[in-house]
Amino acid sequence: MTGTLTAEPLTREAFAPFGDVIEAQGEPSFMINGGRCGRYDDLARPRTVDEDGHVSLSVAQSDPAVFPMTLDLMERHPLGSQAFVPIEGARLLVTVAPDAGGKPGEPRAFLSNGKQGIQYKPNTWHGVLAPLSGPSAFLIVDRIGGGGNLEEYIFQTPYTVLT
Repeated sequence: MTGTLTAEPLTREAFAPFGDVIEAQGEPSFMINGGRCGRYDDLARPRTVDEDGHVSLSVAQSDPAVFPMTLDLMERHPLGSQAFVPIEGARLLVTVAPDAGGKPGEPRAFLSNGKQGIQYKPNTWHGVLAPLSGPSAFLIVDRIGGGGNLEEYIFQTPYTVLT
């Protein structure tokens, strides 16, 4: 299982097996701040699967991906979800794979539209943070705490990701 991946548009339906797309669409859930701000409520629910961790908010500054991109490493976090939301409107390449007996199965690649974030489900194999333009900042919501919450897998033969 190696080869070339062509990134597809990031949609809630296509990404559902791996997690949540965080995007304000349609009408707000309700208005706040004296009617000046529409709130899109409950777009994703951060989760931990143990009592030793807690949900944390962090910011990451990432260099852009270079295409064609080599996908040679995937990781997963068995004890909690992990979300990335662009702060500056950056489009993002998202690579994920189902589990196949403790290692990544056939990967998929998605392209966000710059107004979307993503939340990986606990234990979901995913690639590294890969913004598509200049250095970009992202809000990270994930689990912090004790225990083994990072597993990495290096592909013997890397994939090539195309946009």
